[in-house]
Amino acid sequence: MAQEPERVSLAVIAREWGRIGCIGFGGPPAHIALLRKLCVQDRGWLTGSEFEDGVSVCNLLPGPASTQLAIYCAWRLRATAGALVGGFCFIFPGLVVILALATLFLAERPPGWVSGAALGAGAAVPAVALAAAMTLIPASWQRAGRRAAGRPGAGQPGAGQPGAGRGHGARWRIQPAHARWCGYLLAGGASGALLGPWLVLVLAACGLIEVAVRSRPPARRPPPAGAVLLASAGGTLAAGGLAAVAWVAFKVGALSYGGGFVIIPLMQRDAVHTYHWMSAGQFLTAVALGQVTPGPVVQTVAVVGYAAAGIGGGLLASAVAFAPSFAFVLGGGRYFDRLRGNPRIRAFLTGAGPAAIGAIAGAAVPLGLSLTQPWQAAVLALAAVWLIALRRGVVTAIVGAAAFGVAVYLAGGPVT
Repeated sequence: MAQEPERVSLAVIAREWGRIGCIGFGGPPAHIALLRKLCVQDRGWLTGSEFEDGVSVCNLLPGPASTQLAIYCAWRLRATAGALVGGFCFIFPGLVVILALATLFLAERPPGWVSGAALGAGAAVPAVALAAAMTLIPASWQRAGRRAAGRPGAGQPGAGQPGAGRGHGARWRIQPAHARWCGYLLAGGASGALLGPWLVLVLAACGLIEVAVRSRPPARRPPPAGAVLLASAGGTLAAGGLAAVAWVAFKVGALSYGGGFVIIPLMQRDAVHTYHWMSAGQFLTAVALGQVTPGPVVQTVAVVGYAAAGIGGGLLASAVAFAPSFAFVLGGGRYFDRLRGNPRIRAFLTGAGPAAIGAIAGAAVPLGLSLTQPWQAAVLALAAVWLIALRRGVVTAIVGAAAFGVAVYLAGGPVT
């Protein structure tokens, strides 16, 4: 990472990062592939090893890793100005699309076909969450067997590479670390199903336990975990209104470990039960919209913000959620090499990672309980077969489920 980056014009960064923001359907794997093709293969702005190092470091950070990678790559080219322009252009197209869809799907009296599409797409979401967790398990299990001082290339479990660790490279040998891994997974699963926004405390605790086990003498708390505990303790200050929107968005952007789906348990209880911004069914729709729109999956938070306070709330939620990603890169980009090699940080993520995977799987429970129509159970079953048994794409699953809901409406079935 020490190589002096080529100076690229801000206009080029705006055009190329905006293009990726427009066509980046499919979540982090698609974003990483597009960024690598642009920066390494097509333009040669970064070497392959420099790009992979960037992926590894961004996976060590809380928040949306692929967004942080987009900001980091632009930062490598034009420092602060490049990071701001590239990050904004990567995020903005998806934000416009998802807010436009939110106005349609969260309308007080949406057209019948829209209600059917929303119910259909929402019914697939629990299967999407479960499938997302399952793709992260092999690499996380393999990582658990490594010592904290092992090779530094290991990032957050499976982030950006769904299914990584499968095949002959994933050896399912039981070690003491694997017993702890199972405990972290179960703790995360229970908290994802039951604790909602307080999940961050469980993730932090699992990470700190692993740091203590792997460190002699006991290590100091890694900075991300301390931030989690302090921010969680201050959560009660946000009593409602825009302050509550900002707090929920902050948790999504700064306190989530383990990939985009960790945002579900972080947001659901607040959005549905605490502040009553939206119904459980509308929250399912919000998650589905975050999956089928381009750009970061974290854009789901903009739908929650829109439900709370209209367009202004959606823009505020998005700004707060992505601000930590800019701060991490702008404030710490020059230290990324050191962060990547820090055994305490890697140990923390070795504990927090499986807890995050469990939380993603656990989130499927309250999501499934949010289904209101009997025909949605059939959609959920079909989506589970498509995603888990056949291992097909998320976007096609949600679009197909939405089409099923429209068909139910056209056939005269219940869509309210």
